[in-house]
Amino acid sequence: MVSELIDKYIWLLQTLIDAGEKGLTLEEIETKWRRRYNADYPRRTFNNHRQNVADIFGVEILCNRSTNTYYIESAENAIDQKSSVDWLVNTFTVSSLLSLGKERLSGRVSVEDIPSGHRYLTSVMGAMQDNRELEISYSKYGSAGAETLHVLPYAVKEYEKRWYLIGFCKERDGLRVYGLDRVCNMELTGETFKMPKDFDVDRLFDYSFGIYFPSAEPVLVKFRADKIEASYLKDLPIHHTQSVISEDADHTVFAIRVIPDKNLYMEFCRRCESVEVLEPAQVRQAVRERLEKANNLYNKIC
Repeated sequence: MVSELIDKYIWLLQTLIDAGEKGLTLEEIETKWRRRYNADYPRRTFNNHRQNVADIFGVEILCNRSTNTYYIESAENAIDQKSSVDWLVNTFTVSSLLSLGKERLSGRVSVEDIPSGHRYLTSVMGAMQDNRELEISYSKYGSAGAETLHVLPYAVKEYEKRWYLIGFCKERDGLRVYGLDRVCNMELTGETFKMPKDFDVDRLFDYSFGIYFPSAEPVLVKFRADKIEASYLKDLPIHHTQSVISEDADHTVFAIRVIPDKNLYMEFCRRCESVEVLEPAQVRQAVRERLEKANNLYNKIC
């Protein structure tokens, strides 16, 4: 039921964004609704949806009384103002389109499976909204069994097809990151908590690469990419701090300001045929050591 309502809010939001600031009359919205859902769209239902779109997505659907049209001010920028809302809209829009065209587009649409963590994501989000403490049974990779932890859920973060819970762990007396795919059980304890003032998960990981907590000062990492790889990197930077330092006909030198960690080294190893780390020396050395281990592994005689 909730997913159906969200789908309808997304539809209304996307329909008015597509219409631009000229907007649509209620009759035009009703016509599009009927075409989409094969049902009437009473004014009362529309007004309820309109209010819920404002409450959930922070986007106001305005009414131009002189033309009796409904519109979203600066529609092309309304969603981009909040990246989390942008992600949500895109996710639900694609999901809705795929469901709608399942039969007609069968065998023609392929998406990656992201299996981890969905089971508990809704529960975590609900606990975050109400500032409720969680009791989780958590099993680390390589551990013999699960341990019971009491966590104050501050935020969730998605990285590399996995969802992570960021929260204050009472047993560890500090902030920790927990992969939701490694949670065996989750319950509300009944305890509430107060969020730290000015907490911002994006700012917390601003100079991290991946899901590691900041553990040192960020450094400027420079790397050189060949012509083809540079094109990919310009379209999809590996970090939000990425910038172009120099380029010629064959190569481009990029820079990012990050705290070096295993995820960063793995990223450079993944691109080893087309990207070379230039500096600092410790990052270059860390990547080289991993590549040498890989080389030794593949040089073994089977």
